[in-house]
Amino acid sequence: MGRQRKRVVTGDAPPHSRRDERPAAFNRKEKKKKTDIGKLFINISIGLCIFSLIWFFYAIYMRSSLSKRVVTLHPSPRVLDANSTTAEVSSERFWGSYRPQVYFGMKTRSPRSVVTGMMWMRQFSNLDMNLRHTCEQGDHLQGYSWLMHDGLTFGVQEIRDNDFTLTTEFVKRIGGDHGGDWTWRITAKQHSSAPQPPVISLMFYAAADMQGLLHTHMEERHRLASITGFSEELGNFKITFRKPVTGELSSTKYASYNYLQTLSPGLEKLTDIVKLSLNRRFVYSPPSGEKRHYIGVDTYKPPHHQNQQKPADPRKESDFVVHQVTVQTPFQIEVLFESGSFYNRPNQLVGSIMTQELERRKAEFNVKFEKIFGLESKGFSQTHIKFAKAALSNMLGGMGYFYGESVVQSVYNEYPILYPEGALFTAVPSRSFFPRGFLWDEGFHQLLLSKWDPQLTREAIGHWFDLMNIEGWIPREQILGDEARSKVPAEFIVQRNENANPPTLFLALEELIGQLSSRSDEAASKPTLPFLQRLFPRLKTWFQWYNTTQTGPKPNSYRWRGRDKDTNLYLNPKTLTSGLDDYPRASHPSADERHVDLHCWMALSSGIMASIAQLLGEPHEDYKLLHDVLRDNNLLNDLHWSEQLHAFSDYGNHTQNVSLQREKVYVTPGQPRHQFPVARLVRSVRRAPKLQYVNALGYVSLFPFLLQILQPDSPKLEHILRDMRDPNKLWTPFGLRSLSKTDPLYMERNTEHDPPYWRGPVWININYLAVRALYHYGNTGGPYQEKAADVYKELRTNIINNVYTQYVETGYIWEQYNDSTGRGQGSHPFTGWSSLTVLMMAEHY
Repeated sequence: MGRQRKRVVTGDAPPHSRRDERPAAFNRKEKKKKTDIGKLFINISIGLCIFSLIWFFYAIYMRSSLSKRVVTLHPSPRVLDANSTTAEVSSERFWGSYRPQVYFGMKTRSPRSVVTGMMWMRQFSNLDMNLRHTCEQGDHLQGYSWLMHDGLTFGVQEIRDNDFTLTTEFVKRIGGDHGGDWTWRITAKQHSSAPQPPVISLMFYAAADMQGLLHTHMEERHRLASITGFSEELGNFKITFRKPVTGELSSTKYASYNYLQTLSPGLEKLTDIVKLSLNRRFVYSPPSGEKRHYIGVDTYKPPHHQNQQKPADPRKESDFVVHQVTVQTPFQIEVLFESGSFYNRPNQLVGSIMTQELERRKAEFNVKFEKIFGLESKGFSQTHIKFAKAALSNMLGGMGYFYGESVVQSVYNEYPILYPEGALFTAVPSRSFFPRGFLWDEGFHQLLLSKWDPQLTREAIGHWFDLMNIEGWIPREQILGDEARSKVPAEFIVQRNENANPPTLFLALEELIGQLSSRSDEAASKPTLPFLQRLFPRLKTWFQWYNTTQTGPKPNSYRWRGRDKDTNLYLNPKTLTSGLDDYPRASHPSADERHVDLHCWMALSSGIMASIAQLLGEPHEDYKLLHDVLRDNNLLNDLHWSEQLHAFSDYGNHTQNVSLQREKVYVTPGQPRHQFPVARLVRSVRRAPKLQYVNALGYVSLFPFLLQILQPDSPKLEHILRDMRDPNKLWTPFGLRSLSKTDPLYMERNTEHDPPYWRGPVWININYLAVRALYHYGNTGGPYQEKAADVYKELRTNIINNVYTQYVETGYIWEQYNDSTGRGQGSHPFTGWSSLTVLMMAEHY
């Protein structure tokens, strides 16, 4: 066989197909397949883009919608009719001392009221400027207090300045279509220690707040005799300034007069306008004394700021008028307001007529006070009774009517926004420091006021619930209007809708229900049932808001939202929302926390919800079921009983090994000393936190006892009574201290600038709850009944004696009391919940 020849392929000959080569038809299929896949990817991409756009715009819509919810009011009918505070519907309450932030003033319960008030200053003193107007702790008055105030028709207040006392009295007379008349009487007397009778300037004013016109009427060249005016709500009116006299029947005293007539940009500017108008060019020239220059109101020129863009005020008519009278003590002056629609007025409410009316109202007040509180029958001295009347009167005289917009923010709002305009009729904690509404304070306020005037309580609660938004949230601090806002530091103005406050209004509602049950035939209690029917839709939403937004990590546990997030500067991050501010909680805020006080508030609230629902014939079973679950002592023990502390406790991510230390700062070599960075106090954590009980013994530990969740035979009650009575823990001769002396944070600062607040001092609201609970357990059968009754007598006596003693010694009821000395401290006067001392005196729980 020969060799096989190699085959040569020319260029024209088709090549042999290789085994791995594919036919052309297959390639066309593959190309088509690739094209189909490409189209599929394109279609998917387009679909995704369309979906993304839809989702994007839906998210924008939802965010916009959710961002509006925080400022969307609740859709149910208002608890109070829109005209409920008008002169036509509520003439008795139309005018009142509803300006608690000033020493003396009156206004109507309407959004844009004509306001009246008084300023004063001592002439020829060492101080260039001692003008008094808004209540200020920095004025260092010896005291100012309503001695009597019935909340409706009259009030008597005593203001003790350095060397003289002003007694301010007012009486109202109902008549006509616009709330009737009222008269002020100001009596000035020098102190016995004053070397000579002081000369005082009183400045009475009226401001229309851009809602009306004011016209001045002069006599004897410089004396403003009266103001006439008109507003839509008041019609025509006249304010008459009578001349000063020594006494009711005596002749006119020598006085110098000034007046100011100008425009006001807002009520918060009234003090500044008067200050900027003062001039020393006037001469005080009594017939039997030397001539001296004194300070008086003159012309007012608004200050011009260099970059001011605000246009000139177009108004031509004055809306702010001041009448100044400068006179030597002693003297008495009356100011008379007369409504133009009061046609059948029997006489003017001045002189002896006013005295008769005032004495009649005082007598009625005294009779009513004894009928309600019975302090004489309990053996209290007249000085103790006078103190108790002042405590009640200061709360009534501290009722304010506010109107404006809160500043709020939710997680869906990039910036704070304005809440809808609204009105609030509420008591205030402190006329000097907290002259505005606080949600958890108000529940305590109304415990006292509901005993005196249930209608006032219904109206106050109705106003609070009419401020609720669609979610069921009520802003916990109400800063309504520029005048109120001017008294608040910027960091506290914005209210956030995830933040709660203890629902103490349920305590006041419980009191109203109790009155309805025991005195259903009395006229004062009859309106409560229809009031609850109007309130109930909002009350349900409010309760549901708490029960969904403040839940804890375990079933039937609860956690306060809104704790401070900056753990670097706080020794223990504050929980302002709980009302107990710097009381020790878990050192490292987290979603794992369980708060025992909130658990107890929810147990109390669910029980009251069940009672109200049953009373109204509404479904109540769910509320009753939740109440039974939350007040189950076994659940409470499982969630909050610390065997280590033998007390109820919060639970969370916690360590006790923390302290404040001065931070180390780097200084560049050669840097001038005045440019050194400030070394702050910052928190040092010496041991990592872990999930555990917080083990801080104090007010929070007592809540199952305070709100009477504990069964009378619970062994835990024995531990609580023992800790309460231990002087090394909570017991003091002045009341229960807020935090045990054995706690590491007892009386420790929370930051460089925050002294201890709820870390030792005695607070009257919690002590009231303690006395109330002791009264309950001391009158309920159980192994600890006798012990509870003994502690009740001691604690009640200690609190009453100390609050009374401090009032006599200092002239004030205080925000809190030193646990070592009993001295009053904090803001003053604090005639909010510290006035609950009256209920302890009366043993009304």
